[in-house]
Amino acid sequence: MKVEKISELTTNRMSVYLRCLNELATKGEKTVSSDKLAERFHMNSAQIRKDLAYFGEFGVRGVGYYVEDLRKHLTKILGLNKEHCVAIIGAGRLGMALADYYGLTQTNFSVAALFDADPKKIGKLVGGVEIFNIKDFARVAKKDKIDVAVIAVPAPFAQSVLESVTKAGIKAVMNFAPIPLKVDGDVKMKTVDLTISLESLSYFLAQPNNSNGKK
Repeated sequence: MKVEKISELTTNRMSVYLRCLNELATKGEKTVSSDKLAERFHMNSAQIRKDLAYFGEFGVRGVGYYVEDLRKHLTKILGLNKEHCVAIIGAGRLGMALADYYGLTQTNFSVAALFDADPKKIGKLVGGVEIFNIKDFARVAKKDKIDVAVIAVPAPFAQSVLESVTKAGIKAVMNFAPIPLKVDGDVKMKTVDLTISLESLSYFLAQPNNSNGKK
């Protein structure tokens, strides 16, 4: 199995499967079939089997999947068997909210540092995380072993920030800036754009079949 053949949609679903398995494990369930997993969490059983088959044979005939074993496999497949240190660039309202996001406490991701260009913010703490000068990014990233960067700066500055991040050797980037960014081939970037998601929903609402029940 070659990594490049696995689509991002597949890895996204693997993350969902792991979350579902975590819930089953919390409730003390030892085994689950693909049909039961699909029925319980409103998924497609054939898709579950197809996705898992990319990575190996995990099911046992007559049993299904051992919850704890499959959890361990998916954790390793998704690279969640080790800690990941995150840097957030942009200590505005969004960046500070992300740094203080409670949901990360339940994961293998921890925010190690915040960065900004505003001298008034440098040195302050947000949720126990220090704000550093963006000029010191490479030094701090190396010291804190940062391997994931989150870009939360205004659009005009996003490309230059991305270049600074990649020059420091960061290969995984999440971008919240509302602008397309040019990224090197060996860097993986995911862009989160709330406006695009809302406009997609607006398109759905604008369709005749979704207007006050009239066709």
